Amino acid sequence: MKAVMIMFDSLNKKALSPYNNLITETPNFSRLTDKSVTFNSCFAGSLPCMPARRELHTGRYNFLHRCWGPIEPFDDSMPEILKSNGVYTHLVSDHAHYWEDGGATYHSRYNSWEGFRGQEGDYWKGSVADPIIPEGAIGRKKHSWRQDWVNREYIKVAEDMPMHKTFTSGMQFIENNHSEDNWFLQIETFAPHEPYYLTEDLQSNKFSDYTGPHFDWPQYIESSHYTDDQIDHVKKKYEAVISRCDYYLGKVLDYFDKYQLWNDTMLIVNTDHGFLLGEHGWFGKNRMPTYTEIANIPLFMYDPRINTADSTNNELVQTIDIPPSLLDLFSVPIPPDMQGKPIKEIIKNTEGNQRESVLFGLHGGHINIFDKKYLYMRAPITPDNRDSYNYTLMATHINSRFSPVELSDMELVQPLSFTKNCQVLKIRALKPSHNTYQHTLGDFLFDLSEDPNQKNNLITKNPGIVELMKDKMRKALYDSSAPKEIYQRYEL
Repeated sequence: MKAVMIMFDSLNKKALSPYNNLITETPNFSRLTDKSVTFNSCFAGSLPCMPARRELHTGRYNFLHRCWGPIEPFDDSMPEILKSNGVYTHLVSDHAHYWEDGGATYHSRYNSWEGFRGQEGDYWKGSVADPIIPEGAIGRKKHSWRQDWVNREYIKVAEDMPMHKTFTSGMQFIENNHSEDNWFLQIETFAPHEPYYLTEDLQSNKFSDYTGPHFDWPQYIESSHYTDDQIDHVKKKYEAVISRCDYYLGKVLDYFDKYQLWNDTMLIVNTDHGFLLGEHGWFGKNRMPTYTEIANIPLFMYDPRINTADSTNNELVQTIDIPPSLLDLFSVPIPPDMQGKPIKEIIKNTEGNQRESVLFGLHGGHINIFDKKYLYMRAPITPDNRDSYNYTLMATHINSRFSPVELSDMELVQPLSFTKNCQVLKIRALKPSHNTYQHTLGDFLFDLSEDPNQKNNLITKNPGIVELMKDKMRKALYDSSAPKEIYQRYEL
């Protein structure tokens, strides 16, 4: 058996033809559905980027125990487990977070890997002189803003694009190894994550009627900060990058056809989370409630062992189900600490494998649960509650180490249920990523069966349902070995 996983970043379901998008044509995503199962109720678990990727290794939720960070010494790592069981694993990616402090232990779990530089302000090309930035340009003016404009000077034609290099490398791996057995290839691109930059030769004339300031990098703020013209323009930019994602997906499907990989190769096409482009009055992710545009993500799976052609599935699945699914494909035992389930059993509707609910969220922000009907979002109770902790042996943030101040009152605590008898550091989160915003927004309850666009908050109208969802949330937290302060922080 063989397996290929194609992972895009920030891929919104509503941008894809198989999910009834009527604006952007994505013919290769539609072509994929002819062979695969299209999942309608796949949900992220932990957000954003590296928390989701930790789940892709470990098959268990990240957000209850730590924020963004590396693979831990006690973590099960799906590609490493495959590697140790004779399955060759290879990663090709332009996702720069893999090579920062907060992600530096992921790529080395594979037999081999290739990385491509230049995405989203990746610290790539050196320039003492300031880059040329268009007057009035709008973007996320943080540490990577300047560097991104430096990098763009070296990305001038389609072949320079990191996504192009990533897919070209992935297809070369298939070309070289299609006749071999027992391998797993992960082709992972940062696209369509912002900024929505395309080289001049890829520009579309649909941008020609826009006369506002340069805008391809929305901030994570309320959409009221932007004009209608700006919102329309940046949506078109996103759609243009989606079209390039679709183009490269088609190239990989061509290889599946050329070498008849459909006979013995699993194909997974997925993402880590979606993105808001003005829905609910917001742009981005993280700062606002995790609406379904962010959490309900696209997933396509082709399994050569079962008939998956041209079908849809409405059962609840999550990112944490992908690692056990790949281990199951190669007949490798699934570690007991993995919370996920092989998706094959969900597709086959095997008794006892259907989920009643899914849990998802961000460290320090809303905890969310969905039970196929109701989506309940519970915020931290008070804004000044500092009892949020990281349980870790890898004390790094996205691109920095934990500071001595953060470490000054850390404790070495007893092993958690999944830390393989390792004691862990309990470190107060002095910079909680998301609760600063989310506590002020309050709680939400939506009946997605009646209100799929989440317009009608039922939180004060249905107290009985709220109590029922709180009970379900408590059970999910218990099953996930949530720290005891979580119950106090969220008054559960």
